[in-house]
Amino acid sequence: MTGEHSPTSTSGDLNLKAPLLPLHGSTQPSQSTPFTLKSILTLKNFYVILGPLLSIIISLFVKLDAPASSQKMLAVIAWVFCWWVTAAVPLPVTSMCPLFLFPLFGIASADSVAHSYMDDVITLVLGSFILALAVERYNVHRRLALKVTSVFCGEPLNPRLLLLGLCATTFFVSMWMHNVAAAVMMMPVATGILQRLPPAQEQSEVVNKFSRAVVLTVVYATPIGGISTLTGTGVNLILVGMWKSLVPGAKPISFNTWFFFGFPVAILFLFCYWCIVCFLYVRKDSARALSSYLNKAYLKRDLDALGPMSFAEKMVLSVFGLLIILWMTRRITDDIPGWGSLFHGLVGDGSVSVMAAVLLFIIPNRKQEGEKLMDWNECKKLPWNLILLLGAGFALADGVQSSGLADVLSRALDFLEDAPYLAIAPAVSLMSSIITEFITSNDATATLVIPLLYHIARTMHVHPLLLMVPGAVATEFAFLLPTSTPSNVVGFATGHIEIQDMLKIGVPLKLAGIAVLSILMPTLGTLVFGINDDVQWMPKINSSWLPN
Repeated sequence: MTGEHSPTSTSGDLNLKAPLLPLHGSTQPSQSTPFTLKSILTLKNFYVILGPLLSIIISLFVKLDAPASSQKMLAVIAWVFCWWVTAAVPLPVTSMCPLFLFPLFGIASADSVAHSYMDDVITLVLGSFILALAVERYNVHRRLALKVTSVFCGEPLNPRLLLLGLCATTFFVSMWMHNVAAAVMMMPVATGILQRLPPAQEQSEVVNKFSRAVVLTVVYATPIGGISTLTGTGVNLILVGMWKSLVPGAKPISFNTWFFFGFPVAILFLFCYWCIVCFLYVRKDSARALSSYLNKAYLKRDLDALGPMSFAEKMVLSVFGLLIILWMTRRITDDIPGWGSLFHGLVGDGSVSVMAAVLLFIIPNRKQEGEKLMDWNECKKLPWNLILLLGAGFALADGVQSSGLADVLSRALDFLEDAPYLAIAPAVSLMSSIITEFITSNDATATLVIPLLYHIARTMHVHPLLLMVPGAVATEFAFLLPTSTPSNVVGFATGHIEIQDMLKIGVPLKLAGIAVLSILMPTLGTLVFGINDDVQWMPKINSSWLPN
């Protein structure tokens, strides 16, 4: 410390009396509020107590036909989700609770739970956000936002058409990229559009609703786009891998095969979302309220004012393009392993993301001598609250698996064996979407549910894909909570939407997705996957995927 806050220090001496943290302005003695019973008996304090109380009740009175650790895990989930939903304490603070709850309840060691807070997906988020900060630093997102807005806003302004354009853009990006990366890339485009609107506290109700709709569009168009291609999400690859393992004699699901089914499903699902968000958030008079901020002539003038792209902008886009190509080609299908096979599968998406982020600290920006595209001061804006939220989600997912609670969930699905197919397809989709929403991650849910659905299909004497595909795709329908998927957290972290908004859109969207799967799987899916062909899919198979 240089002692700039002390009159006795000099620039060359170390002042040991200087404060560790800088002081801004004069300090005033704090005044404590009077201690009253009313200050204790508040709804906020009730929510704080409710989390541990639910945990104690489950630990004492709920009995599961499973190891004791599964009961303890259920108690921890009740505590954490209670605080998440009620916001009894800040969400990032709640997200740190598994770090002490898991060891105290005997679920996992402190070291093992801490590992969940830094894995390949989290490094993917870190690298992606550093790249997003570079995009913002050079206003690349502003240029893209102005371009998208000017192309799709219409003349005169059509807010519904603008949302459709943002839907389509996010959908296309998510087809080829990891959902987290797609959300991270497109969210600055959404916030760039919102920067043209007044601050939230000065917005009318019409403008405020449209602002929420813009962010929600990126949040929900991201997982919908991932459904359309085999590499769009890990769930699709898990399904294909398990199908090949369970039924080696059956026709494999290729990239093109999945696309001919997944793309129509995703397009119809996206159209359902667009109708829902326009119905709930875009009023008839919104065009008039927004026209003064999103006028096409003004947008074109602002786009021209940015001038030609600078070297720094081109290099940031080049690094981003390189990252997309590496993501898309690291692992394509089992038959086309991609460049990742050269490294024996040791390289993950997070590795590539961090490598691209490091390039930003090496490539010069040609604006000032020695200055690079990024510097660490810019990275101080990284959303560590998001990292904690993701870490908590992964810790809970690992705890569900290791504690035996996953087996309890599997047994809860056994009742589906006696149900008719027309009832079981929606039931399977609903169950998968609920498990992935509240209990565990998309990939973990797919890994848990798909083998069980194969077993149920054999019992019902129906083609396994009629259950496995809806059950797998429905794990992407995690639309209700900000912590359900990383893309939800990315949207929630902007501060423009609340949990109520996600519930308002998420419930009808989840039902629409289940309806789309229930209709298209026995019709289009039967044709695309050759379900009516004479395929030997029922032989007795001993597989590690299949539950005993």
